[in-house]
Amino acid sequence: MAAPERKARCGASSALLLLSVFGSSLGLFSGGDALKRKLSVEINPGAPAPPPDFDLLHVRAVGDNDTLHFLLCSQGAPTLLLVHTDTTASAVKVNWTQFEDRNHDGGLWVEPESSVLYSTALTFSRLLEYDDANNTAEPSDFLPPYDLQDAVWSRLNLSGPDALLCGALANGSVCLQLSVFEMEGRGLSLPRLLHTANSSQLSVRLDGLSPRSNHSRFLLELQTVGGAYPPSRVETRQSIDDEFTPAIFKVSLWVPSANGSDVPAFLQWKPVAYRQPNPTLEDATPCHNSAPLPQSGEGAAAASGLIRGFFTQTEAFGLNVSFGLAGDPFYHSTGFLRWTLLLGSGSPPVDSLSPLVLSVMAFGLGTPTLLLLIGGIYVCVRKTAATVVYEQIN
Repeated sequence: MAAPERKARCGASSALLLLSVFGSSLGLFSGGDALKRKLSVEINPGAPAPPPDFDLLHVRAVGDNDTLHFLLCSQGAPTLLLVHTDTTASAVKVNWTQFEDRNHDGGLWVEPESSVLYSTALTFSRLLEYDDANNTAEPSDFLPPYDLQDAVWSRLNLSGPDALLCGALANGSVCLQLSVFEMEGRGLSLPRLLHTANSSQLSVRLDGLSPRSNHSRFLLELQTVGGAYPPSRVETRQSIDDEFTPAIFKVSLWVPSANGSDVPAFLQWKPVAYRQPNPTLEDATPCHNSAPLPQSGEGAAAASGLIRGFFTQTEAFGLNVSFGLAGDPFYHSTGFLRWTLLLGSGSPPVDSLSPLVLSVMAFGLGTPTLLLLIGGIYVCVRKTAATVVYEQIN
């Protein structure tokens, strides 16, 4: 083989190897949800005057060809309603006389009604307290429950698409922090849940409550109401990534029992809560949920003005979320608990490796490949230099 031909072949092989490494690196960093939504916020839409003892928040999230309506209301038990429509022109309408009356359904609706694809609501119905004298973290010896529809709720405090709602309870407060998002991202504080433009985030805080026992632990009772497919089962999935929520490798999903693999809506959380407002890893405490059980639809509507106003037929499910393991500090040790979850439309977000981890992987894989590439070029050059080209003898 002539020297120029050998050099050309070595160069081509080296170029192909280099392109392969470059393509693999691009593959590591590709992906991500590019969906963006335009958000608009209003309180008490269309009301002639603010209601005397509650607020109704409406966040409208408009996509390319659909709209998500998030409504948070403190009339009765605090409730978050999600309505997904197939048009960018849908709007929330309220008959305020009927809505405030709470004796009739139909006081709140979305127009056009034919555009509604799916709707679901989450209600924070009760706070349960029990005396864990044996430090087993097994709920028993319950004290009288706190019915959250009887709490005195503040006016909504808005900051852009974020809203804070607090209720006075047991010499302290129960607060709900709602965030709605334009695009994919992560929460700023632990557990730093991954969200998309199709999801909202709720953080629940138990702050400064006066426990009725030296060994008090708490449970939060949640209820969901849906249309054709209310959330009725909880799945636990493994997560490969603990970079943002250290030591937590599971994700809990509360989803409808719909046919097929696609779900119209979801609730998602990591089974962890935190005992400090600005937590570190040491402030984490595990949480557990019970299995969802059917609830009285009429009872759910009676407790929540938003459910009564929007749903004409209610099918409800409920579960409890308990905080703490055997041996964990009791609530009075810090007087604080915070738990975070997502409510969204469509498929839930799935944790993946971050760009930082991917870059480390790319460096770890790319360095040996680069050394092989340099070694291959060196061998080709050495073989080419050692080749003796004989001239033909006439």
